[in-house]
Formats: sequence, structure tokens, C-alpha cells
Amino acid sequence: MAEHDDVDKATADAVGKVTEAFETIERARGHLYAFHQMTGTGDLLFEDAAKMLREAGHPEWADRIDEELIGLNVLPDRWTFQVVEDYDDGYYRTTREFTREVREGLTGGRRHVQEQQFKDARRTRGRAGHEAGPPSTPPIRSCRTPGLESETSEQVFDRGTEER
Repeated sequence: MAEHDDVDKATADAVGKVTEAFETIERARGHLYAFHQMTGTGDLLFEDAAKMLREAGHPEWADRIDEELIGLNVLPDRWTFQVVEDYDDGYYRTTREFTREVREGLTGGRRHVQEQQFKDARRTRGRAGHEAGPPSTPPIRSCRTPGLESETSEQVFDRGTEER
């Protein structure tokens, strides 16, 4: 009996859909970080452009960049880092924790049970390259800090650099 057989297909499919939704949120978060970094790069490029305009004899345009664009909020009262922090601390954290709770409650914390069932149904037993491989597993908990139920590798890294 495979380790995921105790989870019925309907439950595995439903938890799989929750996981798929969160994976989409992860992708959105990546795009948000790209937006953050690209906006910052654009701001620095405007600064370079202002310097070049000034050197080319167009101080009025350089002054406008300095006054109107450099340091401009992307949203009312917000730079991109504040948007990212609000997203991470609110929506992202809430969806991440909910996904973890669903997994713990319905699959014993095991990840990708639906995909494991799908793999088992599609592979050719006894054929090279179609081995079952390791079962789906719960996430490694060694990176967790007391008081933080689910800490990302970025948070572990950030915490480590802050302590130096």
C-alpha cells in the first residue's frame, strides 16, 4: 500500500486545488518582487538620465526629473518595498498558513499527494524511468523559529544577516 492511499482521491484533488491556488500566489509574489526591483532600477535610471541631461545642457529637464520623478511614491504613501511588505505580511502570509493548515488537517502535512496519486496511476510498473521514487513528504521543520509557525528560507536568511 502506497503512503498516500489513506487519502481518498476527492480529498487529494481538493487539497491539490488549494495547493495549486497557493502556487499561483507564489508566482504572483515573484512578479511583485520583480515589479519592486524593476521600479527601483527605473528610478535609478531616471537619476542617470537627469545627470546626462544636465551635462548635455538641458538643466530644466534634469530638474524636472529630480523634482517630479526621483522618489515618487508608486501608490499613495507607498514605495514598492512597502507594497511588498504589506503583501507578504497580509495576503501572502494568510494564504500560506491556510494552505499549510489544510495540508496538515487532510493529508497529515504531506505535500503533493494528488500528484503522487497521479504519478502512480500513469507510470508503468517495472519499467526503467518509471520507478515510484520517494513518497510525498511534509515540509522540513528544521528552519522554523519558535513563534513563527512557517518561516520561509528568505526569512531565515534575512534573520541571519540581521544578527551579524
